[in-house]
Amino acid sequence: MFEFVIHLSLLIVAISTSLYIYRLIKGPTTPDRVIALDAIGINLIAITAIISISLKTSAFVEVILLIGILAFIGTVAFSKYLEKGEIIENDRNQ
Repeated sequence: MFEFVIHLSLLIVAISTSLYIYRLIKGPTTPDRVIALDAIGINLIAITAIISISLKTSAFVEVILLIGILAFIGTVAFSKYLEKGEIIENDRNQ
């Protein structure tokens, strides 16, 4: 029963990821695409965690943290770009 639940949850998250990829490609606006990209990052974390549970190992904890950090930094960078039009401000008032 445990293996069935693991495989079912992996299938559901994979279907969700494919729908987010569709939204990333087809999204009507840029903020929709950014949200879809962030959700894909969250789903990658979920897939990695489910595989880690399935293999009964904790070796993927660092990978999960790395994907989380990269997804967060990417979302912040895209949001800043959408708000101001640039990511790194070279404006120095001296």
